[in-house]
Formats: sequence, C-alpha cells, structure tokens
Amino acid sequence: MTDAIVLVDDLFFQAKLHETAKLTGIALETAATGQQLLTAAAASPAALVIVDLNAQQGALEALEQLCASNGPGNPRRVIAFLSHLQTELAERARAAGCQDVMPRSKFTQNLAAILRGAKS
Repeated sequence: MTDAIVLVDDLFFQAKLHETAKLTGIALETAATGQQLLTAAAASPAALVIVDLNAQQGALEALEQLCASNGPGNPRRVIAFLSHLQTELAERARAAGCQDVMPRSKFTQNLAAILRGAKS
C-alpha cells in the first residue's frame, strides 16, 4: 500500500525521495505529470500527497484539483514546494487550498520528517 504520492519530474530528486522513503519505511509512488498524480491519488488512499510546483506538466492544476477534493471524507495532507523566489506561485497554491507550501530548501531539509508524517 502506498503511503505517499509525489509529483516531481526531476529524476535526480526522484531518486533522493525514493532513498529517503526507503530509509524511513514509507511506500512512495512518484508521478511525472499532474495527470499521473491525479490518477495515482484517485486509485490510492495515500495519506500524503506532495507536489513540486516546478514540475513542467500540470502541477498547479493538479494541486488545485486535489485541494478541491480534499475534505472530511478525504482528509489527506497535501504539501507543495517550490523555489523560495516564486512568491506569486506560492500564493496561488495557498489560494487553491494548500496549507503547506514551502521553499524547496525547507522541504528537502525536513524530508524525512515529512515522509514519516504519512504514517501518522
């Protein structure tokens, strides 16, 4: 069973995510496009969804759809990360309903703890 789903199209960062997930005992599924993320999220009860807002294909749109579908019947945590300079994109993500929007550096620094949160 998948604990977390991540939209990230950077292959090097995908490898880092999978390595950290393995070390923390988290079953991780990655998606390279927004549509792949939405498909995976619809098929999985994963408690955590992470979106790299710098992914090239449909990241913000997928985040908007995930946050719109999140509610009492679907209480999954949605986290987005991006470059710290992209304040407008961060505001758009927050306006879509994503409460956890953070710079990529903070996300990377706290990655193990964030992934462990998928089991909580």
